[in-house]
Amino acid sequence: MPDLDFAVVGAEVPAYAAAPMLLFRLQLINRLAEEAIQSVVLRAQIQIEAARRRYSPAAQARLLEVFGEPERWGETLRSLLWAHAGTVVPAFSGRIEVDLPVACTYDFEVVSTKYFAALEGEEGVIPLRFLFSGTIFYESENGRLQVAPVPWSKEAAFALPLRCWQELIAHFYPGSAWIRLQRQILDRLAAYKLAHGLPTWDETMLRLLEVAEREEREG
Repeated sequence: MPDLDFAVVGAEVPAYAAAPMLLFRLQLINRLAEEAIQSVVLRAQIQIEAARRRYSPAAQARLLEVFGEPERWGETLRSLLWAHAGTVVPAFSGRIEVDLPVACTYDFEVVSTKYFAALEGEEGVIPLRFLFSGTIFYESENGRLQVAPVPWSKEAAFALPLRCWQELIAHFYPGSAWIRLQRQILDRLAAYKLAHGLPTWDETMLRLLEVAEREEREG
């Protein structure tokens, strides 16, 4: 029966991806080196191990919405779920390396996005933990196809360079961000934009901010 070990050995921004994603390079090693693995249907849950890095005062301030006041981080600083991903590993014996594509969102309604954004301008790495599951198809000694699960205990740590995430955002969202609005709010904004003859959404939001700031000064 196969006994697979997993390691994450690299990450990169794919040059020609149609949607925002990172490619993580996975290494699989079967301790039974001569055993023929036909394929592995692999799944991974990826967590951000937030407690395993240091944060500048500026980053701490930006993380207030995620973890609360820094004085309480001993209780609130915890791992965050980032993503689920999967891939199909082709036939191999001994060891193999494959790419694990991970779709990335810049939706600020998502807690992991708030975490990544809080580290803008920072240096270092983002500590990640990959928790694996799935199904292994392998050939038994008598040549029959056998099936075995990937044990839930299989996992791997990886230090994602912050520059890799920053490169992704610069490539897919240059100088911009994305927020999700309820439909009725968007309709009201669209009506305001049309009524005031504003050509772009940026100008619409700037006009509303200027009005709010003026009212605050005058109030």
